[in-house]
Amino acid sequence: MTKVDGRAARWAGQQERRRAEFVDAALAAIAEHGPDVSTEQIAERAGVARTRLYRHFADAADLQRAIAERAAELVTAELAPLWHPSGSPHEMITTVISTHLRWLTEHEPLHRYLARAVPATTDVRGTIARHLSGLFSGYLTAFGLDPAPADTIAFGLVGYVESATTRWLDHPGALSLTQLTDQLTGTIWAMLDHTLKAGGVELDPDRPLPLPEEF
Repeated sequence: MTKVDGRAARWAGQQERRRAEFVDAALAAIAEHGPDVSTEQIAERAGVARTRLYRHFADAADLQRAIAERAAELVTAELAPLWHPSGSPHEMITTVISTHLRWLTEHEPLHRYLARAVPATTDVRGTIARHLSGLFSGYLTAFGLDPAPADTIAFGLVGYVESATTRWLDHPGALSLTQLTDQLTGTIWAMLDHTLKAGGVELDPDRPLPLPEEF
């Protein structure tokens, strides 16, 4: 039996705790200084020198990945009720869109930081898209349709919503939040409806829809 080195385990645990503390400091620095936050500002927020910060991260890219992973954890927890939605297709879409828009507007600096610094597949966008892909796949399968398009639809819709929201944030006043939500909801339903009708399935967007496991 291999003997466990207690000191090594404790050191690894301490390293993980310090990394987590630095990532939380980075999130606070981004909220304070915006998406162009510097490593020096992150280190200052953490109360350490820049060189000490990089004892816990291989490089700037490693720090950015850690920030993205933490942001994904936070948004997954906040949006958890959306992964088991209920109601009509229109209600489900409206709930997802309004909640996502609220998160983006409340975390605008972080959203812009991630959009610039981190690949889409490793942050909040990828997390939401993968959850939606699973949901869409479940419904397509329940309707007897090929679930293969689910992934493309999910990532396409998340990209569409984020691009439209970023444009809206850049030009405040063009639409109200309610108008933006209604516009996005209508467009998303049109895309989903097209996929369903192509497979011979027609749904009333205002009629309650059971979850896939209830079919």
